[in-house]
Amino acid sequence: MTELLYKKITEIISLTDEEFALVKSFFLPKKLRKRQYLLQEGDVCRYQAFVEKGILRSFTVDEKDGEHTLQFASEGWWMADLASFLTDEPSIFNMEALEEAEVLLIDKPSWNQAMETVPKLEHYFRILMQNHLVATQKRLMQSLAEPAEARYKRFSITYPDCVQRVPQHMIASYLGITRETLSRLRKQITLSK
Repeated sequence: MTELLYKKITEIISLTDEEFALVKSFFLPKKLRKRQYLLQEGDVCRYQAFVEKGILRSFTVDEKDGEHTLQFASEGWWMADLASFLTDEPSIFNMEALEEAEVLLIDKPSWNQAMETVPKLEHYFRILMQNHLVATQKRLMQSLAEPAEARYKRFSITYPDCVQRVPQHMIASYLGITRETLSRLRKQITLSK
């Protein structure tokens, strides 16, 4: 269950077989049922999750029970509430499996020990954190400045597998638009092709 993890890590750094054997020893495999939570708001995020199979979603719920999706993570993506994970403060997010999923979990002590044991991993995680920061800044600016159609097209490029696998109301919540607006956009895009 670690082939995809190996592939993703070695896209950024090189590892010997012995180094990867050490790396994978720090991870705990877990299967999630559809709609099962990996993290609930108010709990401390104890794990970073690498998705081997399935799709996870990170979201918040407002005082009117409206959902606001922050991220989707399908095969080969990572998911965690990094603020909670790094500071041990309660999370403001929920993370759930949108379909049956298989993830590899690493807790903070194991994460730190893995980077000490295989120092190249520190470079790998630094690149991941940098990419996360850049993507977050871009997403924030796009949500403030781009029209809904441009945001949907970018979503389709960033998360191509999610377009068919994720319920439309969740995609709409990620884009910050209503379901009706998303339906209208999808119809317009289909007609213009």
